[in-house]
Amino acid sequence: MGTYDFTTLPERFSTNATKWQETVKDPEVLPLWIADMDFQVFSEMTQALEAFAKRSVFGYDSPKPSLYQAILDWEANEHGYRFDKEALILIEGVVPAISVAIQAFTKENDAVMINTPVYPPFARTVKLNKRQLVTNSLQEIDDRFEIDFEQLEKDIVDNDVKLFAFCSPHNPGGRVWSIVDLQKVGDICQKHGVILISDEIHQDMALFGNKHHSFNTVSENFKNFTIILASATKTFNIAGTKNSFAIIENEGLRQQFKERQLTNNQHEISSLGLVATEVALTQGKPWLEELKPLIERHISYVYHQLTEKTKIKVMQPQGTYLIWLDFSAYGLDHKALQEKIRYEAKLVLNDGLTFGEEGRNHARFNVAAPTTIIEEAVKRLVDVFGK
Repeated sequence: MGTYDFTTLPERFSTNATKWQETVKDPEVLPLWIADMDFQVFSEMTQALEAFAKRSVFGYDSPKPSLYQAILDWEANEHGYRFDKEALILIEGVVPAISVAIQAFTKENDAVMINTPVYPPFARTVKLNKRQLVTNSLQEIDDRFEIDFEQLEKDIVDNDVKLFAFCSPHNPGGRVWSIVDLQKVGDICQKHGVILISDEIHQDMALFGNKHHSFNTVSENFKNFTIILASATKTFNIAGTKNSFAIIENEGLRQQFKERQLTNNQHEISSLGLVATEVALTQGKPWLEELKPLIERHISYVYHQLTEKTKIKVMQPQGTYLIWLDFSAYGLDHKALQEKIRYEAKLVLNDGLTFGEEGRNHARFNVAAPTTIIEEAVKRLVDVFGK
């Protein structure tokens, strides 16, 4: 029996939780899509936020030096990444930070590249900022995503790419990129003068003995053109508190980023986010250490059950709590597949096409929920898609 409660399903209907809105319409539906967790946070987090509420004043707060130190210590101790405090910039979220970076470092109609399939806001943000979207398809080899580096470089050169938004660890495939992979990506970007955004929001969820390497720890040279984005929000189930951080060691790029951030009036952080992030990084590690083996068990359960009992192809992730499912063997039209998942299996999974054309006949399954929920969801998939 563990210290923390990962068995109780929190009541989320009354909170108007985005993830559970479909269940309000149909109580039989299980939502396993949006990347937040259906677990209670650790008690120290609840106590800190209750103490915040008891202040009875909810005005503007400035970040404490202790928050910056908490981030510096976490990055150094957990990921071996040491940098000066001056390189650290707080911002409300990783997706807003991607938008700020695109605006700061490129002009309208400039080419911005992403790998696909990938987290949907990548493509959306490029398009809404009126940049040319260049997609480089990941290759599925030995049940995991790989980068075709020859094609990657060709796409950069042919399209005169100015900025590359890179997802590490990868969402939705859960790939924890190796040092060799990251070295090759960085070398190509350096060779062609491409600025790199490394979205590392899932950095703390490397699983099954895999190790996340922050991009700037691979080579000193990469610090000259890389923006690291990370947050405690996905790791500790505090996404609604709205706080993340950018690490930009190149002073020129850092000033450009901060100027654009100020222009967009995105320099203020939720007071709640300041508190939650510091508590997460200073008191949350025991909770995380208990959570990760549970996520590994859930992933293994889903993989073995669906592989043995259905024709669903399961990409077993090396990190994150997200699983990429391939339903192509059923020969269904994509829309028909999504309706079958929603109305026959009574599940809400992420529609694979939102991650790019490579996601046709795919769906993303979030396993960060109590074991009973995961077992029921798998049973429904087996009942509907069984061999």
